[in-house]
Amino acid sequence: LQVLTLNADGGGSLVEAAATMDPMFETAHSAPGDLAAILYTSGTTGRSKGAMLTHANLAANALTLRDFWGWRADDVLLHMLPIFHVHGLFVASHGALLAGARMIWLPKLDVDQALHYLPRCTLMMGVPTYYVRLLADPRFTREACANMRLFISGSAPLLVDTFREFQARAGMTILERYGMSETGMITSNPWEPARGERIPGTVGPALPGETVRVVDDADQPIAVGEPGHVQVRGPNVFAGYWRMPEKTREEFTADGWFRTGDIGMLGGSGIPDDYLSIVGRSKDLIISGGYNVYPKEIELVIDVMPGVQESAVIGVPHADFGEAVVAVVVPRAGASVDPAAIQAGLKSGLANFKVPKKIHVIDALPRNAMGKVQKNVLRQQYADLE
Repeated sequence: LQVLTLNADGGGSLVEAAATMDPMFETAHSAPGDLAAILYTSGTTGRSKGAMLTHANLAANALTLRDFWGWRADDVLLHMLPIFHVHGLFVASHGALLAGARMIWLPKLDVDQALHYLPRCTLMMGVPTYYVRLLADPRFTREACANMRLFISGSAPLLVDTFREFQARAGMTILERYGMSETGMITSNPWEPARGERIPGTVGPALPGETVRVVDDADQPIAVGEPGHVQVRGPNVFAGYWRMPEKTREEFTADGWFRTGDIGMLGGSGIPDDYLSIVGRSKDLIISGGYNVYPKEIELVIDVMPGVQESAVIGVPHADFGEAVVAVVVPRAGASVDPAAIQAGLKSGLANFKVPKKIHVIDALPRNAMGKVQKNVLRQQYADLE
């Protein structure tokens, strides 16, 4: 066994080894169940795990997305995502390869370069941070994306404010989808209007060939409009965790559903029953005084308050309640926010046990490379309520 490296400048031991090889070779054949890749999870709540993806897993997801997102041979993808993650490595590149489309591949998000290449492109994938940074630049206009047909967002939740501001500025609606390293894409808001509309705050229905359910702690399906554990089943679901058989068994139900670790809800007020909304991670669930508190519910209320850019709600140890609700708030540029005013506003619309005991105001939330808020970092930082 050996590890070969490929550097950003095109060098590395892989290139050196390849230089000695005959350019003519027999195609290597693989079976659908053969291991194709090991993708390490983001590790926002604990140790990273190696998800074993087979050729069949990757093919099922890529072929489904080719049709569901309407990939075309004349598409040009603006690719700025890191390729150590399933989003950039597989979802973006496989779509272009299957369609015979072209890619303009940048090493990272650079707003100047993005705005330079955007008029030549038809499709872009990004994490929410990419769209926030484009919107912060006055050069990002309807004219700049006149050639675009689709903007896709994922890997972290897209704020409803960002969704609507993008609609107003670009005249286009971002398509938000939901996936994981272990599964590729699971759900997606529709590309075609005939399949339904793109609804802010949701990640759409299950992709064709996949099934999603929301269950209680006993793995029993719960009513539409109620939050619970998101589970998925389909040909896209991985083969297990590399050299972690016990962890693999824990993450699958007896009847073969994969436990995503996310808390979600099907349907809701004004939302079709098959549309999924992600409420948060199960490890982020706060149990305060015996009551379940879902951080996303509180964050959605805080995020629309005057002067607020975004927020994160966490649980910290508390002697009386077990856990106490704490909010961390980022103000908009040039704005200031009053923690007492936020608390008062929350008390007028939420049950008292959901109102944060403490509100911290900071410049920016800690995020990993894919833009996910690192709530484990916040829990450590604000563990002391005093």
